[in-house]
Order: sequence, then C-alpha cells, then structure tokens
Amino acid sequence: MKLTQNPFHIPTTYIATKALYWILLWTATGALAVCFTAPSLAQSIRILPPGERPDDVRLKGQRNLDSYFPFDPPASREEWNNRSTELRRRVLLATGLWPMPERTPPQAVIHGKVDRDDYTVERVFLQSYPGHFVTGSLYRPKGKPGKVPVVLCPHGHWPGGRFQDVGEENAKKQIAGKGEQQMNAARHPLQARCVQLARMGCMVFHYDMLGFADSVQVPAAVSHAFAQRRPEMESDKAWGFHSPQAELRMQNIMGLQTYNSLRVLDWICELPEVDAERIAVTGASGGGTQTFILSAIDSRPTVAFPAVMVSTAMQGGCACENCTYLRIGAGNVDFAALTAPRALGLTAANDWTREMTIKGMPQLQQLYKLFNAPDNVRLTSLTHFDHNYNLLSRTAMYELVNQHLKLGAQSPIVERDFAPLSPAELTVWTDEHPAPKGDNVGEAHERTLLKSIDDASQSQIAAIAPTDGKSLDKHREVIGGAWKTIISREIPKAGEVSFMVFSEMGFGNGHSQFGGLMSLPTQKEQLPVTIFRPHNSTGQVVVWLDDSGRAVLFDNKGEPTADVVRLLDAGYTVVGVDLIYQGDFLTDGTAQSTAPRTSAIRNSAAFTLGYNHPVFVKRVHDVLTAISYAKHEKAGNKVTVLASGPAAAIALAARARAGDAVEDLMIDTQGYRLGSVKSIDDLYFVPGAVKYGDLPALVALNAPRKTWVTGETAASLKTAQQAYKAGDREKSLTLSSDPKASIKAANDEMVKLNKMK
Repeated sequence: MKLTQNPFHIPTTYIATKALYWILLWTATGALAVCFTAPSLAQSIRILPPGERPDDVRLKGQRNLDSYFPFDPPASREEWNNRSTELRRRVLLATGLWPMPERTPPQAVIHGKVDRDDYTVERVFLQSYPGHFVTGSLYRPKGKPGKVPVVLCPHGHWPGGRFQDVGEENAKKQIAGKGEQQMNAARHPLQARCVQLARMGCMVFHYDMLGFADSVQVPAAVSHAFAQRRPEMESDKAWGFHSPQAELRMQNIMGLQTYNSLRVLDWICELPEVDAERIAVTGASGGGTQTFILSAIDSRPTVAFPAVMVSTAMQGGCACENCTYLRIGAGNVDFAALTAPRALGLTAANDWTREMTIKGMPQLQQLYKLFNAPDNVRLTSLTHFDHNYNLLSRTAMYELVNQHLKLGAQSPIVERDFAPLSPAELTVWTDEHPAPKGDNVGEAHERTLLKSIDDASQSQIAAIAPTDGKSLDKHREVIGGAWKTIISREIPKAGEVSFMVFSEMGFGNGHSQFGGLMSLPTQKEQLPVTIFRPHNSTGQVVVWLDDSGRAVLFDNKGEPTADVVRLLDAGYTVVGVDLIYQGDFLTDGTAQSTAPRTSAIRNSAAFTLGYNHPVFVKRVHDVLTAISYAKHEKAGNKVTVLASGPAAAIALAARARAGDAVEDLMIDTQGYRLGSVKSIDDLYFVPGAVKYGDLPALVALNAPRKTWVTGETAASLKTAQQAYKAGDREKSLTLSSDPKASIKAANDEMVKLNKMK
C-alpha cells in the first residue's frame, strides 16, 4: 500500500493513521490468514471490518403504527401551503386516488322510509364504482323549510356497525359510569348521534364501512382482519386486495373506503334540498380515520369531528386505516391539520389519544393561530373514559356542529330519548332490493372490481401521454408528482455530504483508489464507497451502479476491472457505492434476498411500507447522496450515472429527482420491470410502480436531459420518446438499436466522447 496525493483535501496524517488502524485491526483479528487462504471477493474489497456495518439509522429498526408521530407546526402560512400540498398528494397517492378516478353515476336507490316524530329514516344504496355498493341510513329532519345542512357519519369498527346494539347489561354499565344517561342511547349510540343531529335540522347519512352491516361484497376478513396471504388471489390477470399486483397499482382497502366516502359526499351534495355550503363529517375510531382523511382531501366539509382517533401515538391498527406511503414523514395529526382553518373537533380518551392535550393539540393550536382562527380547533379530553363516542363526546360534537353549521339550536344541547330502529328496519337489502350475491360478492367481486379500476386508471393515464407542451406538463404533474411523493427526497445540497477516507492506494498508471464512508448527517445515513481517481482527471465523474454494489468495479482478484481502468485512462473518476443491503451493509457477505418487515404476522404491505420507504426507494436516496458528492466534491465536476439491470430502475428514479446534477445517464435495462416482482417482500417491490408507468415512465421523466438506453425497443419507450419530442429535445434520448448492446457499449461510448473532449 502506498499513500498518494489526497484529492479529497483530507489531512494525509489522518489517512495514514486510519491505514495503520486497519492494518493493526486486521492483524489482531487473524486477517493475516489471507497469506494462506484466499479471501472471497466480498471480504477482499470490504471497507469495514468483517461483521461491522455502517452507522446508518436505517439499520436500527423500522417505524410502525405504534411509533411516535409528532406534528411540527409551520412557521408561516407559505410554509404550510407548500407542506399541505405535498401532504394531500401523499394521501391521494396512498389511497389510489392520484389522479382522481372518473366519477361514475352513483345510481342511488332510496327506499323503505320509517317515519318518526320529527325525523324520517330511509334505506340507501349507491355505487361508488360500477357494481360496488355503499350502503347506509338517511336521516332527514321534518318541518325544516329551505335547504338543510348535512352530516356524514362513517361509523367505525363498533361491533354490528350500523346495526349496533351493545345490549342492556353493557348499557347499564355505561349509565352507571356516567358516560350515558338514557337506555336507548346507551344501547344504540350510533343511532343516537344520527337522531339528535336530525332533530337539530341536519340531513344525516350513516354509512357502512366495508364488511359491516349491509356492506357484504368485501368481507371483514379481507377488509379489516386480513392475516393470511392468498396465493389464488395473486395472479397477474386477476388479483385481490393485499396482493403484490394490487399494491403495484395502489389498490387497497383504505383507498376503497375513502373513495366510498368521497362518492357519498358527491351524491348527497347533489340532492336538491341540501345546502352544500354546510357539510360536517364525524365518526369515531376507524370512523374518525375516515373523517379526517375525507376532510384532508376534499374542501367541501366545513366541520370535521374525528373522535378518539387523532394522536401522535398509535395510528390505526386496521387494514382499512393503513396503506403504503401514507405515514412516511407524516402522522394522523398532520392529516387532521389539513382541515385548517375549517372547524376541527377532537376527543381524547383513556386510549392512544390520552396525551393529546400535550402532544398534538398545542401544535394544532399554533397552526390555527397562523390562520387567525384559534377557536376553530377544539379538544375535549375525557381520559376517565375508555375508547368511546359516548354522550359527553357526542355533546361536544353537537356544540361544534351547531356553531359552525349555524343551526341555531339552544345551547347546551340535550339529547332526547328516541325509538331505535331494528336491523330489519335498517337493512337496505329486501325482497324488492336483494343483496348482491354470486360473482358480485367475495373473491369474484374483488377480482372484477380491481381489474375494472385498473383498466379505468390505465385509460386515464394513457390520456395524458405527452404529445405536446401542454400534455407534457400534465404528465409531469401527475406521473412526476407521483414519483416525487414515492421517492420523497431531493438531491442533497452542496456541503451536506461528507467523505471519510479509510484507505488509499496507488496502482496502474498513477491512478489512486480510495475506500471510505460517505455520510449524510441530516438523514443519519452512511454509505461504503470506493472512488478511483485517475492521474489525469478531466472533471468527469462516473457513478457506477449495480445490484452487487461496489463489487461491480472489481475483478475476481479484488482489482479494478479492465472497464474501470479504461475509464480511468480516459480521465474519468469512477465512484462505486454499496447501496443499503449491499456489500458492507451485509455482515456475512450473504446477499439479502428479502426486504425487512415490521411484523411477521401482518401480511399486508401497508403495515411496513405505510411507515417506511421500500428498499428500492432507500437505494434511490443513496444514489442521490452519491450524485451530490460527485457533483460538488470539486467545482466543475460533470456526473454520468451508469447502471444495468434492476439497478437501471434506481438510476432512472434518482436522475429524475437529481435533475441537472447528472449530465448523462447511460443504462442497460435488460428489459427489467419493477412490475415483474411477485412478492411484497421483494427488494425491488415498489407500490405504485405499475400504475405510474414503471421504467418507461421513469425514462420519460428524465426528459429533456441526455439519456442513453439499451435493453429496450422503440415500442416499449414510446411514451419516453414522445416526452423528449414534446420538449423539443428528441435527440437527447438515444435508444440503442443493437440487440447486443450493453453497458460495455456505453463504456466504449463514454471513453470515445471523453477523448474527443
């Protein structure tokens, strides 16, 4: 080993000290045995000692629904406007509603009116998607002239749902504990809420969550209690919820339930007697989740009252409250905050919401003060009660609704007794209107529904394929916006990335090899990196990516490959990186075959990837870090990214976010597609990849920057070619016509170009 001139401006004495440290360490650990036993390539090119990994926060456990999710209030309205835009896109993307599907006619059926003293109740079913029904009870006030306000009531996970009856014994306990006062309300708290709101002058629609009461098409075992994978529902031609195929298209239970809520809102706002300027939404627990999500993505509700759900603690334990990407860098308080400055009411109980008075509510108050509306957010803390939507909680809701919907009811509002409806009086399915059956329920319905949603989504996205400047902008807004949210990171700024040299040696024609750790302190991430520096550097830097990490740069003797040497001789600096779970990230050198999960018993991707980036995205982050360092290590550096196979997808995604920091991108896709994965545990599993165009769309998002591609055909990259043509940079995309072309051909091209320079 020979110390050469240090091109990274790090004191040579430091490098010498580190080199001596490694020599001593390897001697002490028996590494001198290499004199007698040849090491594996992985061992010979390691930067860290065997068994040691980078000090990277991503190796220290993953977030889950029970992690801490603080809400950081913005310093200004402008800051919140920018942040809220991204948050809304995150919610829409995660629930499969980016872009918003075409809203088909609801074909609502209203029948079976029951007449009470000062209100009526009718049975309703409508179609959110063609053939998929939303069911519920419509309460109307009697004797109210003019247009009436509306309250939507998603019911949550209460046993029995809309048909709930807790029984006389449990009702007596509620009354004894002073959570309720009247037997009928104590036994039927969901009906009690609807009746009282109707008596206050509101039209109320109390609708079923999937798998509850009359919602029979997707059973609760799938929509709420999913636990076991279903191989028969994981076909590329016909699939069900929770499958890789569904997740690749952003199809999930939470998304269907959210879309049901949106379609309910659409339908009810079109009723002639409804005042669409006075809309409230309220539900508790899982119904609370639907409440704040609906209010977050739609501005029509003027009041939101999610009870016993919003907190910085547990985020929702059901499959209907979780979907991939949703809570990465965000939590339920963030989503509730999207209601601001509209009226927002919350309750806390002796559950995960118990700390809201000190964690969550003060921060929401700061946000509302920015909008000069501090009185529009309220918290009723009732932590002496367990999880509930009891009389005290309901009364807090009545008061907020009364004020902000301008009902004019006398305060304090007092519930009156009522005659509950039986399940037979509530059910929407009758002899005249029979319940769905056969292929319209269960697995057959799942397959048909998800296939029809996918067909409609593909048609919708195909319609915005870039053909001119206007459609190019729309394509970038929708597809580019989706990948921006999926990746969720910009390229680090100059100076944010540092490189610590652990070893240095000279070889060949005056070239140098450096090994060390690249660090991004703002994210607490570290990357093992090898940098080959030529003796005649031209300021051209190649970041070479491969599924094997840095190993792609070395031959089986642990020396730089002939291709690396050719690049060095041509004046290129070559950078090799171990992305997360590659190379030195592996303690025993054995390649990691599956992505880590937060729980072995949660067989839905949402419980891991709703809180953590997919491995693919983490690797994109690593490439952005490497690109930033390569670009900014020396003024005037010009960066080329080189990649093949699955790594080409990473390179495309990183370059799409890095923009002008990468001058050239040269990839051999080998025909790889992210949509080819068959498991949610695959290292290259990227939810949404199919919906948002896979590799061809990523090539299109690299327009108008110079990109060289092989492994594809003109037909497979039609959208990308259109994007370059629409941007008047058709020649910046080079599609190799040589079926034998590869990264070696790219290497040859780079050497030729650099010599010409």
